[in-house]
Amino acid sequence: MRRFAQMPRAWLLVALGIGGLAAIAIAVWAVLAVGGATGATEPGQATPTVAVDATPSPRDGDSARAPGVSDERVLFGQSAAFSGPASELGLNMRLGIQAAFEEANAKGGVHGRRLELTTLDDAYEPEAAITNTKQLIDQENVFALIGAVGTPTSRSAVPVAVEANTPYLAPFTGAAFLRGEDLHDVVINLRASYNQETEEMVARLTNDLGVTRIALLYQDDSYGRAGYNGVQAALERRGMSLAAVGVYPRNTTAVKTAMLDLREGQPEAVIMVGAYEPVAALVAWSRHLGFIPVFMTISFVGSNALAQELGPEGAGVFVTQVVPFPTDTSLPVVQAYHRALAAHDPTAVPGFVSFEGYLAGRLTVLGLERCGPELSRACFLNSLRSAEEIDGFSLRYGDADNQGSDSVFLTVIGPDGRYRAVSSLAGT
Repeated sequence: MRRFAQMPRAWLLVALGIGGLAAIAIAVWAVLAVGGATGATEPGQATPTVAVDATPSPRDGDSARAPGVSDERVLFGQSAAFSGPASELGLNMRLGIQAAFEEANAKGGVHGRRLELTTLDDAYEPEAAITNTKQLIDQENVFALIGAVGTPTSRSAVPVAVEANTPYLAPFTGAAFLRGEDLHDVVINLRASYNQETEEMVARLTNDLGVTRIALLYQDDSYGRAGYNGVQAALERRGMSLAAVGVYPRNTTAVKTAMLDLREGQPEAVIMVGAYEPVAALVAWSRHLGFIPVFMTISFVGSNALAQELGPEGAGVFVTQVVPFPTDTSLPVVQAYHRALAAHDPTAVPGFVSFEGYLAGRLTVLGLERCGPELSRACFLNSLRSAEEIDGFSLRYGDADNQGSDSVFLTVIGPDGRYRAVSSLAGT
């Protein structure tokens, strides 16, 4: 102690400083260790909307297995809109997927493994989709992603899935970029493309009704532009051009200006590429002001939600669909969907979106069944690419084609607010 006390003042300060730094370093290490042990998350991080049980995952010790796979289960993840103006789409996609998974689980699962789904709400916003996708892959450790909702959200999330080599199944979007050859190793599409839907619209308007002036309303993002490109291409093939264009911001119902822009072009028909709330608002405003062209919209709109939102104003609005009529019980796949939906939620009303979710779930089950007990992502993806049907619903994949169905169906809202299938616009 005497020698310490006799140290020069400068050296004493240095010694104390070094000791202080060491103490700080030890304290920081302790905080980080405690935080890691408790699994603390950053403020504002999304949390699952569907509980996941505590079944050990491959990262809990079985590194030879694919992520999300254990003896008891296979875990899938979904980032979709469960709040906001597009929430009905996410809710119904999840409803259909869960019905298909529970249908399989009631039979003992697939090769003894239960199928489970954990979901996160992205509210149809691209930034949230990125955060959610990273969480589902890195923290929830899912085997594959399924049932994403939307083009802008998929455009943001897919690069994350590609980097992690995580399958991206049956997104609820017909965007062309998801059908590019550079994504065939990760993305498996179920539905027909927006280009196919818009081609069908233009063909029916020109052939059935002789319409020559077609206008377009679209959402100002990658989804809307995908529809815009499809309509433009269909018109150009016929030597035509748009009579007018109206644009509105995503996740709003601010369509009044767009409606006035459309009306200026005096169109005979308006094709709408948007979500159900703004599309319903545009139709209602137009009819209130006496602007009554033929209104047509694509499947992403969410048919049941649109009809409910429009009420009596919906009569005569046409919607293209990418799945068979969900109440046509003459089809075996619709019969199976009704049974599964009733078993999962007896109060649920059959609809186009939940039916698409059910088909996505059934496609997933098919891929798992074909792989056998030794499940890997590579085997799973190859099995999906060889799928040919789901209870009579035809699929056709190929080496240069990661889209299963090319079918587009035409429907119209009747005076009673219900949809009915139509083969021609004439006489409806």
